Amino acid sequence: MNLFRALAAVLALTLGLSTLPLQAADMSAGNVSSGDPVYSVDTPPFYSMLGDLIIARPLLLGATVIGTAAFIVSLPFTALGGNVKEAGQALVIDPGKATFVRCLGCTESGYKQD
Repeated sequence: MNLFRALAAVLALTLGLSTLPLQAADMSAGNVSSGDPVYSVDTPPFYSMLGDLIIARPLLLGATVIGTAAFIVSLPFTALGGNVKEAGQALVIDPGKATFVRCLGCTESGYKQD
């Protein structure tokens, strides 16, 4: 590595680490925002949305499909037991809400109603 790249790396790390005390003081004061007025608790950052889109949604879609198949297979037994509604809620509705109704990057399912 040449001298310019080493100096640039050290400078970038130094500047990046110098902001940590400011962020820690901001967090201890009770301010949980990222400092950017665009982000808030209701609007997750892009990396959260990207991870949700690439990793979580395909897994939740698979869980919804597998849960639907398990619900269909267990339907005679749940009908005899009288808990078809609870089985449908746990195996189909909850994973479906987490897959399709939850906003991208959010942690809670459903829409917020005020």
